[in-house]
Amino acid sequence: MNEPTPTLTLQITADGPCARLGGCWSAARLAEPDNWDSIQQAIADCMGQTGCGWNLTGIMRLDHTGAQLLWNAWGRQWPAQLSLQPGQRAMLERVAHFTTPPPKAPRFSILRAFLKLGEAVWVVLDHAKGLLRLMGQLQIDLVTLLRAPRRGPWRDVSGNLYHIGATALPITALVGFMIGIVLAYLMSRQLRQFGADTFIVNILGIALIRELGPMLAAILIAGRSGSAITAQIGVMRVTEELDAMRVMGIPRGFRLVLPRALAIALAMPLIAVWTTAASMLGGMLAADLVLGVTPAYFFATLPNAVSIGNLWLALGKSVVFGLLIALIGCHYGLRVKPNTESLGQGTTASVVTSITMVLLVDAAFAVIFKNVGL
Repeated sequence: MNEPTPTLTLQITADGPCARLGGCWSAARLAEPDNWDSIQQAIADCMGQTGCGWNLTGIMRLDHTGAQLLWNAWGRQWPAQLSLQPGQRAMLERVAHFTTPPPKAPRFSILRAFLKLGEAVWVVLDHAKGLLRLMGQLQIDLVTLLRAPRRGPWRDVSGNLYHIGATALPITALVGFMIGIVLAYLMSRQLRQFGADTFIVNILGIALIRELGPMLAAILIAGRSGSAITAQIGVMRVTEELDAMRVMGIPRGFRLVLPRALAIALAMPLIAVWTTAASMLGGMLAADLVLGVTPAYFFATLPNAVSIGNLWLALGKSVVFGLLIALIGCHYGLRVKPNTESLGQGTTASVVTSITMVLLVDAAFAVIFKNVGL
C-alpha cells in the first residue's frame, strides 16, 4: 500500500498564519527528491511568517525522521501555537530528549581571555622545553660522534645531504634569479631619477649577499625540507617504527635528529651561496638591460662595494638557520600522535614555526651585527 505524499500548506486564519501538515511524514516518503525539496521550501516559507502556528492533526504517520525534521525547523524548541495528537507529542518529546541543543556562543569576559592567554603561554613553554631538551640531546650526540666517529650515521648524513641540498638547487636558483631581476628593475627606476645608476651594485650586493640570499634559501628549505623531516618522522610514529626503535634500544636522537641536523647545517651555507649567486646574476642582467651597467663593471665594483665580512656573516647565519629548521622539524615530528590528522597538523606547524623563527633570528642578527661588514 502506497503511503500518501507529505504535505504542508500555509493558511491564513483569524488567529494568524497556520501551517497545516498532512500525509505521511516518514523517512521513505521524505527521502524522495521531489517531496524533500517541496517540504523544505514550504517549511522555509512558514518560518518566514511571524507567529506562525502549526497543526499536525492531519498527519497520518509520523516517524523519527519527520519528527526530527520538524524539531530542527522549529529551532529545537516548541512553537507557541501547536496542535497535535498525543502520539505525535510523544514522538516529538522523544526526539527533543535525545537531540543535543545547539552550542551557545561563549560570552566574552576578561577571565576567559586571561585563561586563553595562559593556555597559549603554557603551550609555548611546553614546546620551548621540548626544543631545549632536543638541543641538549643533540649536543650529547655530537660529543658521542666525536668520541667514536667510525660509528656515526654517515650513510644517513650523506643521504639527507643529497635530498636536502642537491635536490634543492634548481628551485633555489630559480627563485633567487627572479628576485634579483625584480630588485634590480625596481631600484633602477629610482636610481635613474638621481643619476646614481652605478650605485645599484652597492645596493644589490648588500641586500642580496648579507640579507636576502641566506633568508630566501632558509625559507625555501624550511618549506621544502623542514616539512619533509616532520613528515618522515611523523610517519614513523604512525607506523610505530619509533616504538620499535625504543624497544630495540636504538637512540632516536643519534639516528634521526643528528644526521638531519648535520646535513642541513652543511648544506645551508652552500645553498645560501648558490641562491645569492643566482640572484646576483639576475640583478646583473637586469641592470645591464635597464641601466646599461655592464657585467664587467659589476664584477669590478662588487668587491669594493661589499666587504668580505658580509659574506662570512651570511654563512654564519645560514648555519644557524639550518640547525633551527632541522631541530624544529624533528621536534614536531617526534610530537606527532599515531593518526593522520596529527601528522598534517604537525607538518603545518613545523613549516610555520620554522619560517617565523628564521625571520626572527635574521632580525636579531641584523641588530646584533649592525656594524659588522660595513
